Amino acid sequence: MRQLTESDVQLQLDPVRLIDALAVAFRDRFESVVLPPRVYVETNPGLFLIMTCYDGKGSALGMKFVAVQKAPKRGDERIQATYVLFDPATARPELTVPANYLTDLRTAATSALATRWLARADVQVLGIFGTGRQACAHLRVLPLVRGFQRVMVCGRDRDRTRAFVQAAAIETDLPIEAVDAETCAAQSDVICTCTNSVTPLFNGRLLRPGTHLNLVGAFQPKTREVDSLAIERARIVVDTYEGAMSEAGDLLIPLAERRISREHILADLHELAAGKRRVLPDCRNITVFKSVGCALEDLVAAELLLAAQS
Repeated sequence: MRQLTESDVQLQLDPVRLIDALAVAFRDRFESVVLPPRVYVETNPGLFLIMTCYDGKGSALGMKFVAVQKAPKRGDERIQATYVLFDPATARPELTVPANYLTDLRTAATSALATRWLARADVQVLGIFGTGRQACAHLRVLPLVRGFQRVMVCGRDRDRTRAFVQAAAIETDLPIEAVDAETCAAQSDVICTCTNSVTPLFNGRLLRPGTHLNLVGAFQPKTREVDSLAIERARIVVDTYEGAMSEAGDLLIPLAERRISREHILADLHELAAGKRRVLPDCRNITVFKSVGCALEDLVAAELLLAAQS
């Protein structure tokens, strides 16, 4: 069994290859994989999650273990993840990796894939809500699929946001500035919400027609990052229907309020990738990609890492 470090993952997992591999996987492999419902275990510190994916056609089996702390101690990560790739015939572990960065990158790469399909070609301003690991990953990956001219960042804490912007300015060639929530929502062409907020970050009335949103932070039925008005105004795509309809509070809450119906969700990533449905971007419509995380994304990332070892 090969064991990698977090540094190994950062060096070997290429975001461009991952975006392309995810597109192929959602197009060609999605209907052949088994994706059991995510297992949730309530713990004293928070949550323990198990995500499994088996592809009999592609001969692949993997599992991710995730611990989420509600109130981590100073210096501790809120999320700690480990991924194990197995031999599908024997269930012997083939590869074990710390999966925090893997999760960051596969989430941002999936957002980038959705942005490639759903955002206008002429977008200029990238807006990011959040200052954590996912915000860093989205800032790194989203410019790979669109030619942004500047970045706006909105965080909950002013000092932390300022520090995030200063650090990011060293790593990106794009002008980047800290802004308030209203400015970020109203002036961004593509918005990525990468927070642990349980309530909406801004008023949906602020969104301009032609805006695309990637909603990645909330993954429980009673939590959400955008309000019902934002969802009501938007054309919705999800990573998977099953995950969205069981976990995505951003959608389940307005559904319960009868602000939208099930038909408001136009497609999942498999349908977009396979050309079964089309959700075309234009300057008149708001588009939303709602992600709660799909175990196929983790499997694809782990396979790329295993291939890099040979």
